Amino acid sequence: MSRFLFFACAMAVVLSCTVEPLAQVSQQKPQDNDWARVPGTEWERVKPESMGYSSARLEALRGWLKTQQTAAMVIVVHGKVIFEYGDLSLATKVASVRKSVLGMLYGNYVFSGRIDLDKTVKELGLDDKEPFLSIEEGATLEQLLTSRSGIYLPSGNKDLDLDMPKRGSEYPGTHFVYNNWDFNAAGTAFEKLTGKNIYDAVESDIARPIAMQDYDRSRQKKIPTISVHSEYHFDLSTRDMARLGLLMQRGGNWNGKQIIPGDWVRYTTTLVTPFNDINPTSLHIAGRPERWGYGAMWWVWDAPVFPGRIYDGPLQGAYTAMGTGGQYITVLPKEDIVIAHKVNIDKDARANVSPEGYDAILAMVIDSKCAGSCP
Repeated sequence: MSRFLFFACAMAVVLSCTVEPLAQVSQQKPQDNDWARVPGTEWERVKPESMGYSSARLEALRGWLKTQQTAAMVIVVHGKVIFEYGDLSLATKVASVRKSVLGMLYGNYVFSGRIDLDKTVKELGLDDKEPFLSIEEGATLEQLLTSRSGIYLPSGNKDLDLDMPKRGSEYPGTHFVYNNWDFNAAGTAFEKLTGKNIYDAVESDIARPIAMQDYDRSRQKKIPTISVHSEYHFDLSTRDMARLGLLMQRGGNWNGKQIIPGDWVRYTTTLVTPFNDINPTSLHIAGRPERWGYGAMWWVWDAPVFPGRIYDGPLQGAYTAMGTGGQYITVLPKEDIVIAHKVNIDKDARANVSPEGYDAILAMVIDSKCAGSCP
């Protein structure tokens, strides 16, 4: 049984025990409930203090951002904007955030049965210019989504390709390697199985239903690689990145309509690979404060997740999309916070906010919450 099928069965048992509370919650209008609120065609902006956050501390954050190469950033609490920086409508390349967007897209097709995560790369016809080794042929689509395929074919990303293990050295499913071949092949598989172009599917399945303000289908273009599997890059604005994050935080529900299956959201943001098992090792340096493991196309905070309101710190259950240069969609479920952060790597390919720089930003956001009432 695949990880997903096991997860879905387990969730069915849990949900069967909570039907009455869920039914009670569903009777409340989304806009009347802080934990269900989503924006209309425009974001609602409010004073930070109205949401329990300090304007003074957020202004200190603004000063920090001015010392960085941040192009734009927005903080959303309970579906409302409490802080913004830069041009939120500017749409630029979001690098590897693209993988998390594709991960969101998969959900409906898995649940409808059009996509079977247990299909192997051989059954799906994902053969590359170099033939699969016999050990690689049994890798499943689910293992591509979790970057555990054991297929170490070159993807064209020079830095990642240099860090790939020897082909055939790891059995599929046993070893995590952040590998663009897996992610690009997952894009090819999506289009083969659904008969839809990724960018058209994002537009119809997500962008329109959640009223993304700047999604321009004509700007979205694939980039050929040395592999047969192209990179499906996205140009997205910061305010639209925040909508994607809020859709995830809302369990795939937008103003009462289920855009992505809630169980799929939970599955993709559940830890599969702990921080210490992340490879290449340059992605898990113990001296850094970050503790991001991996789920299925989303980075997941590596710490226990306890039910209800049991306190385990503001990062309990956190997950993030992240891309080269400092592109982030970070969700803090315990606090109902979504942070979208952009660096304009179209303007300057060398522009960058380091992981340590973003850790500082994240810490300042968390610490801007007032203890008790705001002064």
